[in-house]
Amino acid sequence: MALNTLVPIVFLRCVAVVLCATLALLHVAVAQDNTLSPSKPTPQTAPATPSREMLIGTGDLLQVTVYGTDFDRQVRVSDGGEISLPMLGSVKVAGLSIREGEQVLARELARGGYFNDPQVSIFDREYSTQGISVLGEVQKPGIYPLPGARTLLDAISAAGGTTAKAGTAVTVTHRSRPDHPETLPLSYGADPSERSNAQVFPGDTIVVSKAGIVYVVGDVRQPSGIVMENSKMTVLQAIAMAQGTNPTAAINGSKVIRNTPHGLQEIPIPLKKMLAAKTPDVSLQPGDILFVPSSATKSAVRRGLEAIVQTATGVAIYRR
Repeated sequence: MALNTLVPIVFLRCVAVVLCATLALLHVAVAQDNTLSPSKPTPQTAPATPSREMLIGTGDLLQVTVYGTDFDRQVRVSDGGEISLPMLGSVKVAGLSIREGEQVLARELARGGYFNDPQVSIFDREYSTQGISVLGEVQKPGIYPLPGARTLLDAISAAGGTTAKAGTAVTVTHRSRPDHPETLPLSYGADPSERSNAQVFPGDTIVVSKAGIVYVVGDVRQPSGIVMENSKMTVLQAIAMAQGTNPTAAINGSKVIRNTPHGLQEIPIPLKKMLAAKTPDVSLQPGDILFVPSSATKSAVRRGLEAIVQTATGVAIYRR
C-alpha cells in the first residue's frame, strides 16, 4: 500500500481513539457528580391553610341552577344536612363550601347521564343563622343581622361598642368551625391590626372578655374601680390611680378585701411603709378591694367587710 494512503488512515484511527477516551472520561465525571452531590428533594405541596369560606349548614335555603338548562330549584337543607333534587334524590351538602357543593352536584348529574359536563351554580339565599351573636362586655349584647363578610370591629360597633369592663381579648367561634374557637386581641387604637379586625360571618359568635378590676375605696381622693388592662397592678399603683389618699386617711389601717373560695379574706397592708419605700409593694388580684380608712371619726375602721364590698360595687369604673 502506498505511503500517501496509509497516513490518512492512521490519522483517522488516532482521532477515533481520542474521541472514545474523551467520552469515557465525561461519562465517569457525570457519574461521580451524581454520586457525590445530594439528590434534589422532590418539591412538596405546601399544606393548605384552613378555608375561611362560608359553609353550607342545616336550614339554609339554596338555589341550585344548571347553566344553559331549565334546571332551577330552591331547596332547604334538612336537619340531616341533605337536599332533595329531581333525578338525584337526596344529596348531602351540609359542611361543604359553595364551590364543593357545586362540584358534588355536577359530578352526580354527570354520573347519572342527565347532563354532559353540567355547569352547576349554588346560591345560598338564606342562611339558617343570618345574624352574628355579640356577647360579653358590649353595650348591647344580642344577635345582629350582618349579612356577608364583616369584620370583628363591625360586629362590636353594631352592639354599641365595648363597656368599661371590657378586656383586651375576644373569642370568636366561627359557624364553619364550631369546635375551633379563636382568641384574638382587641385593639382600641385608630389603626387596628389585621388580626384584631379579622373577618366574621353570619352565624359566628363573638364574646368580648371581661378585664380584671381593682376597687379603691375609703379615704382616697377618687374612689373608683380601675381596669387592669395588663392584668398586673400593685397597691401603690392603685392608690396613684385613685389620685392618692386624703390628709385624714389612716393609712396604717389599710387593707385588701379579697374574695376567696372560703369567703372574704382581710389582708392588712402596711401602706405607710410602702410609701416610704421601707417594704415591697404588694401585687393585687382581679376583684380585690383596697380599703383606706379615715382617721377623722374612726367610723370607717369599724365597718364590716360586707359594707366595704357594697361600697366598692357603687363606685365608677374607668380604664387606666
